[in-house]
Amino acid sequence: MWPNESRSLPGWIEDAYEILVSQTANRHEGFSHERAHKLLLAHEEFPDEPANVQYAIEHLLNYGWLYEVEDELRITDLEH
Repeated sequence: MWPNESRSLPGWIEDAYEILVSQTANRHEGFSHERAHKLLLAHEEFPDEPANVQYAIEHLLNYGWLYEVEDELRITDLEH
């Protein structure tokens, strides 16, 4: 039986989520993969490697922290 608690991600990937949340004015509007890449690479506390950006986005999608609609990323409201 699996525990009911949400699966946690490495801290730096959770940081990527927080960066995207803080840089997105409306959580109901989508943003492109390119914008997500630019936001993360430009942030001083995120590793400055494109491969890390792609890895973080893939994990956020796989774990349900982000979701994708018609090639746009959207932020999942983890509080609800």
